[in-house]
Amino acid sequence: MSYTLLGYGLYLSISIALTIWVARTLHRNGRVFLIDAFRGRIEMADSVNHLLVVGFYLINLGFVTLALRYGKPPTDLETVFVYVSTKVGLAMLVLGAMHFFNLFNFDKMRRKAKRNAAAEPPNTAVPNA
Repeated sequence: MSYTLLGYGLYLSISIALTIWVARTLHRNGRVFLIDAFRGRIEMADSVNHLLVVGFYLINLGFVTLALRYGKPPTDLETVFVYVSTKVGLAMLVLGAMHFFNLFNFDKMRRKAKRNAAAEPPNTAVPNA
C-alpha cells in the first residue's frame, strides 16, 4: 500500500469518526437548549435539532472531502503522520468553529424566547370553582 493511500485513509477515517461523534454529542445535548428556546415545544425543537445535524454533516463532511486534495501527499511514514495530523487538526478547528456558531445561535434563541415570555401579559383568568 502506498503512503499516500495510507495517509488519505487515516485522514478520512479519523475525520469522519470525529464528525459523527461531535454531531451526535451536539444533537443529544443541544436538545435541552432548543426545547428551552422554543418554550417547551418539543416537536419543533426536535425537528430543528435534526435539521441542524443534517446541515452539520453536510458542511463538515463536504469540507473534509474537499480538503483531501490540498497539500502535498505523504511519501514516507514520517510525512503520513504530519499529513494526517495537519488535516485532522484543520478538521477539528472547523468542527470547533461550527460548535461555537451553534452555541451562539442557541443562546441567542434562548434569550429571545425568554424576553418574549417576559413581555407576555400574565394569564389573569380565574378558574371555575
